[in-house]
Amino acid sequence: MTMIEIKQQSDKAIIVAHEIYGLNSHISSVCTELAAQGFDVYAPELLNRQEPFGYEQEEEAYGNFMEHVGFEQASAAILRLAGELKKQYRKVFLVGFSVGATVSWLCSISPDISAVVGYYGSRIRSYTERNPACPVLLFYPETEPSFDVDQVMAELRVKKQVITRKFSGNHGFGDPYSKRYVQASADEAFGQMVDFLKSIG
Repeated sequence: MTMIEIKQQSDKAIIVAHEIYGLNSHISSVCTELAAQGFDVYAPELLNRQEPFGYEQEEEAYGNFMEHVGFEQASAAILRLAGELKKQYRKVFLVGFSVGATVSWLCSISPDISAVVGYYGSRIRSYTERNPACPVLLFYPETEPSFDVDQVMAELRVKKQVITRKFSGNHGFGDPYSKRYVQASADEAFGQMVDFLKSIG
């Protein structure tokens, strides 16, 4: 499996679950930034592609993910990796973006996962019956074209281990390579994510 790996003798590992585009510059930079916070970082390539999709290929990339990968297959791959890493690390965390956030949410019921952070996981709305076995922090933008953000956040926040936060901007606000990037929101969300993960013994 193709994977970004950054190791620095930490006892905590983060698995980064990418968006529909694959292992692009955004995911690479997230891995570097998380490693700079002292974590060992792994980002598996879930699309079985040599090259990531470009942002202008959004429809094609989404179609490819739904048709050839899907949430169940992607979450099974993440859980296999988590199971391997759990033998080496005291804690294994998941950080996911968009479809990767939904994949991470699906994995949150596993005992191998110690915490989950999800950025704009819009399809989590299809799996709100899941009850995470670990602390979960979910970031949403003010608006999403396909659903009511406040309604989904209200459904999720009644769950015991789930924290939801809303930021100004649209889906993709945390990606500096995207035209939807909102630096203030991205910086604040990143800070909250790091504080959250470091708070989990």
